Amino acid sequence: MRNSKVNGEMLADLFGVISSIKDEKECEALLRDMCTDKEIEKMAQRIAAARLLLEGKTYNRIIEATDISSATLSRVSRALQYGKGYKKILK
Repeated sequence: MRNSKVNGEMLADLFGVISSIKDEKECEALLRDMCTDKEIEKMAQRIAAARLLLEGKTYNRIIEATDISSATLSRVSRALQYGKGYKKILK
């Protein structure tokens, strides 16, 4: 973890707040309060890339469609292969 002041309790609180979101409007309001427009755009880009990977699209087509960097696309791909979040939520 980069910031030594961020501890497990703070992370648990963040995850609890996110899991308590009731609907899309509430989610949007929270993300707009917490994140910059650029951060939200980057998260949306990652979701779009993950969906395209799940559809079997090539890296080149995904980069063209989303303008995601190849490094970030590789991270998304690894998360789809070895992680627990994208696959569970997007399928």
